[in-house]
Amino acid sequence: MPTGGKLIAAIAFAALAYFISDLIKPLLPEGTNYSKLSQINALVGLVMGWRVMGKGAGKTYKQSIGYGLTTLAATAFWSLLIWSGNEMLKRSMKLYYDGPIEALQEMASLYVEYARTAAVQEVVLPALVGAIFVSWLTEYFARRWS
Repeated sequence: MPTGGKLIAAIAFAALAYFISDLIKPLLPEGTNYSKLSQINALVGLVMGWRVMGKGAGKTYKQSIGYGLTTLAATAFWSLLIWSGNEMLKRSMKLYYDGPIEALQEMASLYVEYARTAAVQEVVLPALVGAIFVSWLTEYFARRWS
């Protein structure tokens, strides 16, 4: 059921994912094509904000922080999975792998590599602060509009 809290959570987490994606771009290797990185991650943030944070909106401010951090983790998980899967598919189209198991193993390696790239203080700290702020914002509007 659509609620004001879900709407605010979706929009706010989409904006947060877009912002964090822009912080990650300078950390990527030279020549990396990241033209749609921010938009796709914002879409993931939108869905996770609606499904995870929106579900927990309207309870307490303390609980909203937990939901906000969970939403941040879910957004990071799915974004990394999408980008590592995308890279694996690009490579497999060029016949880079000998079989599907090797491709999946490489996808897991790419996932870890991308996570290490993003796990720096310049990205993690704004993401945590942003998730807490967005969770409070969502809770405020969920209480106001319910």
